[in-house]
Amino acid sequence: MHDDDLDIFLQEMAGVKRLNVDAIADPNGEHNPSLAQLARRKAAEQEMEYDPNYLSMEYVDLVAPDDVIAYKKDGVQDGVYKNLRLGKYQMDATLNLLGKTLVEARAALYSFIADCHQRGIRTVLIHHGMGRDSKPHPAILKSYCFKWLPQLPEVLACHTALKPHGGYAATYVLLQKNAEQKRENRERHQKK
Repeated sequence: MHDDDLDIFLQEMAGVKRLNVDAIADPNGEHNPSLAQLARRKAAEQEMEYDPNYLSMEYVDLVAPDDVIAYKKDGVQDGVYKNLRLGKYQMDATLNLLGKTLVEARAALYSFIADCHQRGIRTVLIHHGMGRDSKPHPAILKSYCFKWLPQLPEVLACHTALKPHGGYAATYVLLQKNAEQKRENRERHQKK
């Protein structure tokens, strides 16, 4: 240290008094967690150990509220994707994520897609909103939906909905056939 730095430091420390406390914790134990708090903590740690929901909560590229969401896996026929994009398929199920937190939306989307796939539902509509008024960034939920949908193996394609179905605030999703539907399809084509 230079003499000038030492002088400035000593000037700043002139009114400081040493604390004569050596104890770190309260000896009465008043600040220790209660049994209920310890039980909740243990339950939360166990829940975090295994989460079958693999949808990422990591960084997301933000989309604008009026951006079009468009995704298609390799192998999806252009005609099928065009029909999805134009809203020509009947929407057999709808998920409304409006007003949900990201954690709630992540769980709801994961469960909804898995349930629809298991039940043989092929086309669904997701209402995620546009997020124009979201703080601090607009379209957070829409951005995460656009990130999560391609992560789900059951999702073949998705596209922003037409205005009558929600427009920029909703997305059409095409799901692959479940095992039963694939088996029926194979049997149908073998009989020909």
